[in-house]
Amino acid sequence: QVQLVESGGGLVQAGGSLRLSCAASGSIFSINAMGWYRQNPGKQRELVAQNTGGSNTFYADSVKGRFTISRDNAKNTTFLQMNSLKPEDTAVYYCNAVIKRPGHYYGMEYWGKGTLVTVSS
Repeated sequence: QVQLVESGGGLVQAGGSLRLSCAASGSIFSINAMGWYRQNPGKQRELVAQNTGGSNTFYADSVKGRFTISRDNAKNTTFLQMNSLKPEDTAVYYCNAVIKRPGHYYGMEYWGKGTLVTVSS
């Protein structure tokens, strides 16, 4: 079994910062990609940032220059540093990872349970 556990969400004023963390645990052979999605009620889940290894990163246009994704491969952890937060960043943020388990040829996609980020104006 593999688990992703997020932490770091909360309430912050516009212009403030938050740092989200996501730790993967369990039966892990390798992690191909780790990233963050967000979702508001009635809307589709959207990709915010993703790291597919090394310096290969993707950012949604709406967060470029404000959010930074990083990984600690030794600890199977990813972080999302969110600066200059705006009310429109308010959402439930979900950690996502593509993980290959021992004895499995292909990686599988896993999700955390989500952490709420609320940005007040």
